[in-house]
Amino acid sequence: MYFAKEVLDSSSELRRKWEDEVRRAIEKAPESKPRFSTVSDLEIKRIYGPEDIKDMDFARDVAYPGQFPFLRGNQVTGYRGKVWTMRMFSGMGDAKMTNQRWHMLLKEGQTGLSTAFDFPTLMGYDTDHPKAKGECGKVGVAIDTLDDFLVLVDGIPMDKITTSMTINPPATAIWAMYLAAGELKGIPLEKLGGTIQNDMLKEFIAQKTLMCPPEPSVKLISDTIEFGTKYVPKWNTVSISGYHIREAGATAIQELAFTLRDGMEYVEDVIRRKGLHVDEFAPRLSFFFNSHIDFFEEIAKMRAARRIWAKAMKERYGSKNPRSWWMRFHTQTAGCSLTAQQPYNNVIRTACEALAAVLGGTQSLHTNSLDEVLCLPSDHAVEIALRTQQIIAEETGVINTIDPLAGSYFVEALTNEMEEKAWEYIHKIDEMGGMIAAIEKGFPQMEIADAAYKFQLQIDNGEKIMVGINKYVKENEVIDIPIVEIDDALEQEQVKRTQEVRRRRDNRAVKQCLEDLKQACIKGENVMPYCIAAVKERATVGEICDVYREVFGEYRDPGLY
Repeated sequence: MYFAKEVLDSSSELRRKWEDEVRRAIEKAPESKPRFSTVSDLEIKRIYGPEDIKDMDFARDVAYPGQFPFLRGNQVTGYRGKVWTMRMFSGMGDAKMTNQRWHMLLKEGQTGLSTAFDFPTLMGYDTDHPKAKGECGKVGVAIDTLDDFLVLVDGIPMDKITTSMTINPPATAIWAMYLAAGELKGIPLEKLGGTIQNDMLKEFIAQKTLMCPPEPSVKLISDTIEFGTKYVPKWNTVSISGYHIREAGATAIQELAFTLRDGMEYVEDVIRRKGLHVDEFAPRLSFFFNSHIDFFEEIAKMRAARRIWAKAMKERYGSKNPRSWWMRFHTQTAGCSLTAQQPYNNVIRTACEALAAVLGGTQSLHTNSLDEVLCLPSDHAVEIALRTQQIIAEETGVINTIDPLAGSYFVEALTNEMEEKAWEYIHKIDEMGGMIAAIEKGFPQMEIADAAYKFQLQIDNGEKIMVGINKYVKENEVIDIPIVEIDDALEQEQVKRTQEVRRRRDNRAVKQCLEDLKQACIKGENVMPYCIAAVKERATVGEICDVYREVFGEYRDPGLY
């Protein structure tokens, strides 16, 4: 028990006296609103005390950092040993422009790289494909061939800095280019570190960059996990992402539950399909969470996530390695919390969300820029966002002690509540036959749609406040934010470069590589060696993805409402 019986009895007596005082106070001055709740609409009590966490057991439920169930963090020394990786999400225009942004951020103190790709690349199309017209470099970097990738990583010490890549359907092709680029620079695979997002289940649920149906999509992910386990041991071959689930309108509990159940689905697929023991690959699984504006809810969510994952790995899958029990995760502040109105308010929002992520124990962090709701972030806005992290790390003192909110009646009670409600979702998905079956039934999609609709109603009726949107609104506001735009001429240059690569490469060798990849897909072999061979011969992202579309078919979202 967390508290002795006499402590609980004393607390209950004091609480009864306090509640009498509250009733008298409310009779004189009613509270400001009839109901107080989190952004996700969890009702919040007036106050929390020992009785709210009386059933907790310290050793079983809390413990110390580095101890099961890792509620207080994976690392025994927290941020005193190593501050989180500052990893700003960057990608714009072509490879040269993005490389310049990367070098600027590294010079300013960033400690990890993170790559945003443009829509054609995200969808597995080359820049000269008809479906790609007008989209080159608009929301990220355009990558068609290994030549583009070599420009992207020019001057980057690939054996010393880790790179995250937010790529999903074409993840095998893009990862193959990164690995080939490293080898061409003389860096062996075992020294390359980084992350590919590579999480297709959340694409079907939320973000909707889709290519092939769920079953073969998950198979490709298992291929990367198997290949990384054998040959690229420092690489996180999947970043199981709740970020986009939350951006689609999910509650914090839905983000927590659906993300972790996606992770369980990948674990089960690798065990079933590849015959690997969970401890062979689980230590390299990673996660990606959203840090929204409700400060304590986000902290509780991240603490609960570690405890749920540790329990699942140990109890569900029989893991014996404590490193498999670790939930390692990156966090990004909430893009959906940013507003075009009064955009400088976004600096404050981002600072609060970043602090919540740090107090929740993130290992890696991206802070959104104030102008991201309007355009690609400018150098100036990105620098402010990076400085936000650096001020939190260097000036606020929050890194001095580990999990400083542990033992808070409110935080522990909220953590417990979120874990309990997340497990309810997980068990419901289990009963449906797993996450793929749940997606095919439209269950997570409809749950998120309902939550998003409810939240919007709360904004519309003023139950939830967004400053500058439904309170403290400025009439005739003039926004003086410089807008970063990508010149349309860049698309023409990118098309020329891609077509020039096709002209000078050995097209017979490329054709053979793509045929080998096709046969590997048909036979169910691991595609990664074939992807690496193909990109080295300068096969394009689109050509590799065309093989997948031909063999596995194309998926069209059913558009559930």
